[in-house]
Amino acid sequence: MSEEKENIHFELTEELLEQVKLLVDEQKDKELQKLLKEFHYADIAEILDELNLEEAIYVIKLLDSETTSDILMELDEDNREKVLRNLSAKEIAEEVEELDTDDAADMISELPEERQQEVISKIEDEEHKEEIRELLAYEDGTAGALMAKELVKVYETWTVAGCLRRIRGQAEEVTRVHSIYVVTKEEKLIGRLSLKDLIVAKNDQKIADIYISNVDYVTVDEEDEEVAKVMAKYDLEAIPVVDENKTLLGRITIDDIVDVMKEEAERDYQMAAGITGDVDSDDSIFELTKARLPWLFLGLIGGVGAFLIMEGFKGLFVEKAVILFFFTPLIAAMAGNVGVQSSAIIVQGLANDDVRGSINSRLLKEMLLAALNGFVLAIFLFLFVFLFESRVDLALAISVSLVAVIIVAGLIGTFVPLFLNKRGIDPAIATGPFITTSNDILGILLYFWIAKLILGI
Repeated sequence: MSEEKENIHFELTEELLEQVKLLVDEQKDKELQKLLKEFHYADIAEILDELNLEEAIYVIKLLDSETTSDILMELDEDNREKVLRNLSAKEIAEEVEELDTDDAADMISELPEERQQEVISKIEDEEHKEEIRELLAYEDGTAGALMAKELVKVYETWTVAGCLRRIRGQAEEVTRVHSIYVVTKEEKLIGRLSLKDLIVAKNDQKIADIYISNVDYVTVDEEDEEVAKVMAKYDLEAIPVVDENKTLLGRITIDDIVDVMKEEAERDYQMAAGITGDVDSDDSIFELTKARLPWLFLGLIGGVGAFLIMEGFKGLFVEKAVILFFFTPLIAAMAGNVGVQSSAIIVQGLANDDVRGSINSRLLKEMLLAALNGFVLAIFLFLFVFLFESRVDLALAISVSLVAVIIVAGLIGTFVPLFLNKRGIDPAIATGPFITTSNDILGILLYFWIAKLILGI
């Protein structure tokens, strides 16, 4: 029965939430502890995210630090910040001591600098304290800031029997043993150890005789996005981190990489939507305005540019082909959509490290693709305009313009993110308002110029 219960997917219901609130309000501690004991710490964090601050803090202080330390790491970042603000330095230190060094450093880094030092000073485990200080010293966004110090390592000079004894002691400090790393007496990483090889080996054999020298690793100053690419490419659950001398410093596990990928996806999504900076719906109106306004202003400039182009052609078309103006939104929309489609595919490919080859080959492929799509759409548009206006020249002018606009939009959507990536700029900035606005202006200009040429006006 217990196994079946563990497999049931947690669902936060109104009834459960009200039950927790009632137990907190009536301070029925034993009943509350018994209720929450049935849930995973991530589920308890989901419950706390829906409580008010006082209720959440009450639950945090009621449960033991071994449980609440994990709960705090799963809380919404803003809610965690509010909870930590209402805990004493000693209480935070007790939570930190239950966490792996990477999570402990992450939690402490969210505190103001003065409070960080106060919390660290309250940590009783000296080794844990020094390891946290080491991790906090690494630049954010690097492998060093992401890694944990907890790992299982063995020396090449050990025998199998001695190795097994020592591994038992090390494994007690590691939540999950993904790999066993082999180092020299100078602590340099030289390989990894297969658990199967270790078990079947003779007790008197040296580790040097059975370890695997082929081991993937990353350097401590490598960007976290590059670490994610390496781990994804080789399907790794964990990867060791070394310094420039190949000294083993720590390891990065897959759960940390999932967080990196999630944060990167959120940043790219916001940039594609025309939002600069790391913001969410709970931020102040000022912060949200500051993040959105620059791109909205770019859109305004694009609109003014489109107006000036249309104003310039007004005298030519108002008498002979006024219907061209009614197709302007269609041309602008197609240009923007095609540009965003092309750039989104390229940005995704760059993020996954799937984009290879020369820019020219990419542009040629996109041009052919855009031409094919444009031709299919243009046939439909030609028939529509001809049936509506009974003029072949007008239908031809609009449909040919559509093909040209789609090709140009596809090329711009492909070239811009590739160009930005070559210059070391995040290509995600190319999608959304940037591509849409540029393609709107160029699309309208190209549309009127081709129509003028074909219609001879």
